[in-house]
Amino acid sequence: MQIELLVVPDCPHDAAAAELIATAVADTGVQAQVTRTVVTSQDEARRRGFVGSPTILLNGTDPFADPAAPAAMACRLYSTPEGLGGVPALRDLRQALKRVAES
Repeated sequence: MQIELLVVPDCPHDAAAAELIATAVADTGVQAQVTRTVVTSQDEARRRGFVGSPTILLNGTDPFADPAAPAAMACRLYSTPEGLGGVPALRDLRQALKRVAES
């Protein structure tokens, strides 16, 4: 599986997202290659369908996508059991990894 972490420069949730990905991969045993890409312009954000930082792509698809969300060079918020957060919930990322691995 290809996992790509998309972030804006100086994203305050960059490290937390990278740690979340590493934990979810280890927990699920999914074989994955993880890369990190810094999105530096609104044009690039539009081309990539980037809706905020951090965005996690699994095989090129955002498992947390909101089709109505516009491309944005901004922080992204995720709905978690504890409320809005800067990264998705670990359980949600685990589930997404399993779904993609099984497809």
